[in-house]
Amino acid sequence: MASRKVKTAAANLPIPQDDSEARATIREIGDLSRDALRLEAEMNDKIAKLQEDYGEMVSPIRELITAKQEGLKMFCEVNRDRLTGGGKVKFHKFATGEISWRLRPAKVSIRGKDAVIAAIKQAKLSKKFLRVKEEINKDAMLEKDNRTIAAAISGVTIGSDGEDFIVEPFETELAEAG
Repeated sequence: MASRKVKTAAANLPIPQDDSEARATIREIGDLSRDALRLEAEMNDKIAKLQEDYGEMVSPIRELITAKQEGLKMFCEVNRDRLTGGGKVKFHKFATGEISWRLRPAKVSIRGKDAVIAAIKQAKLSKKFLRVKEEINKDAMLEKDNRTIAAAISGVTIGSDGEDFIVEPFETELAEAG
């Protein structure tokens, strides 16, 4: 089998040749980052202005929609028996659209979780209303003393902490003139 030449991506990258070029590259990265931040800030300012302008235009329309929906709801409630065929269905089709009544699913809200758990235990309803959650403690596995033991367990892999290359151009704040 013939071997293939693999072209590396680095061949097309501008690679600094000395410390001076490396410093210049870091400065350029900082300049480009600030340019991008300025453009993003400008864009966000324009988006905020558009949202404000259109929000003001849409607000009275939404209020009118809400008022019309409430009026329609009152009409439909008064005529519900006729519209639903005596309660046989939970909807009615008009020529221009459909209305319906839907039951929301039940939900449980808990305030004072610890007090509720204590009350459940006191009423001896633990098996019915409490569950025991068993989960793996990954933090304990990552502790230096435990890594070797944890890695020996079938199905457990301790990955490398890794190493990142980070470029942070220096930013200088102007002193207040005063």
